[in-house]
Amino acid sequence: MSQWGPYAEAVARWEQATRPAPAPTDERGRLAPEFVEWIMGLPAGWVTATPGLSRPAQLTALGNGVVPQQAAHALRLLDPPLPLRGHPPASRER
Repeated sequence: MSQWGPYAEAVARWEQATRPAPAPTDERGRLAPEFVEWIMGLPAGWVTATPGLSRPAQLTALGNGVVPQQAAHALRLLDPPLPLRGHPPASRER
């Protein structure tokens, strides 16, 4: 069994779509920011190569970030075609 256990197939699919997966933990067994960056689909170093940004700050930035593919999908869902069919534009007169 690989280091990924039951997630091996999903990791392999994501590696094919992106790049090889970095180690999920660092030498002390803590979550690796590089892994979080990879799993979110961000380019290598997008957050982790920022000068002066500590590991906790990197994880905070990643945790407060948005997965680009998810954001793009949400914008497509939220952007209705204009003008809305059957609804005239709202009048700006008062």
